[in-house]
Amino acid sequence: MKTGIPETDKPRIVIVGCGFGGLQLAKALPNKDVQIVMIDKHNYHTFQPLLYQVSTAGLEADSIAYPIRKIFKGQKNFIFRWCEVKKINSDKNEIETSVGNLNYDYLVIATGTTTNFFGIEGLAEKAMPMKTVTEALNLRSLVLQNFEKALLTSDIREQEALMTFAIVGGGPTGVELAGALCELKNHVLPADYPELDLRKMRVILVESGKEVLQNMLPENQVKSLSYLKELGTEVWLDVRVTKYDGRVVYTAGGKEISTYNLIWTAGVKGQVISGLPEESAIRGRYVCNEINQVHSFENIFAIGDVALQQHEEKYPKGHPQVAPVAMQQGQLLAKNILRLIQQKPLMPFSYFDKGSMATIGRNKAVVQVNNMKFGGFLGWLVWMGLHLLMLVGFRNKIVVLINWIWNYINYDRNIRLIIRPYEQKQNNSAPIKAKELSITQS
Repeated sequence: MKTGIPETDKPRIVIVGCGFGGLQLAKALPNKDVQIVMIDKHNYHTFQPLLYQVSTAGLEADSIAYPIRKIFKGQKNFIFRWCEVKKINSDKNEIETSVGNLNYDYLVIATGTTTNFFGIEGLAEKAMPMKTVTEALNLRSLVLQNFEKALLTSDIREQEALMTFAIVGGGPTGVELAGALCELKNHVLPADYPELDLRKMRVILVESGKEVLQNMLPENQVKSLSYLKELGTEVWLDVRVTKYDGRVVYTAGGKEISTYNLIWTAGVKGQVISGLPEESAIRGRYVCNEINQVHSFENIFAIGDVALQQHEEKYPKGHPQVAPVAMQQGQLLAKNILRLIQQKPLMPFSYFDKGSMATIGRNKAVVQVNNMKFGGFLGWLVWMGLHLLMLVGFRNKIVVLINWIWNYINYDRNIRLIIRPYEQKQNNSAPIKAKELSITQS
């Protein structure tokens, strides 16, 4: 098979992945005398910070995804191929893809991350991750399916397990997802399922550390915890999950949760491509210098979550794996590749931290910029405004804004659809036995 990429005498920059970093890199090179080839296993860019709203019926998937070809419509030096990179042959300046081989002058790896289950028994097979649009849609289906199943059983303990949601990971995704599920419980599901006693629905946030949102200031951590509890979330701190068998979550301290719904948001790992020497990557991240060049290579770069830069004193273990880092690296790398071509001095990367934020339901959010911190309704408005600005595509911005306004006024979420039923293998087994459903309270 052939990629069909036209030959050129211009320098060819191959970008693997259209996440935040790859997107910014390609957008920073319009009308430049280079050929840009972007490769991605999806034909769309995903706005991952809002995946949790897709999984909780707040937004439809096409509100946070945007076709790559449409993003770069009119950028004449840009070519896209929908395929997957299998291997890098650095000695030939070549990559092997699922549709053929392709040579490069400069290769940029922007593959992002995937879920890290840390080898914990049962998680990879039975827990629900939420890193892609497909996974978010699967989670939405699972939530709604299990409520439908809860209507059909007379076993109280099994019904409780179907309506119990354990979220592992107290970072922004876990906190935001817990808040969204509690809002479904408080405002939406009682009207949909009047036959069910929604008081039996539990949302449990499990965090192995001693606080949620560990990268935030202590005041915001306390405020977030207060918001979660106000919404009805049970927060288990300093609790480490050791096993999940599809029915029961086991922890190191002996506490157990009987649930058919374990949502894992507790870790990520970089998506490394085979072919480069082992020393090029550490724990799923490519070792890069201050120019984002991968260790021992002058024309191979890594940006975003998959890149590990340790040159900044403030980040000895590498930069945080967040969108702003990837975007800033992509923008600077575009300039540095042009400087390489022109044989000009290169500029080292320095991360400018603009702050962090998280929303925990309606009118509740925490925001911090340097040492300035605020929350509540103002923080919630700031969170919404920034996410709207970062969304790709005018249509998506309008659709998301309209959805948010509608949901705010009506306390409703209209996208409670099981379009593609999710089949979870552990749910095909015999009903849960009573002794397996004992729930140890925190």
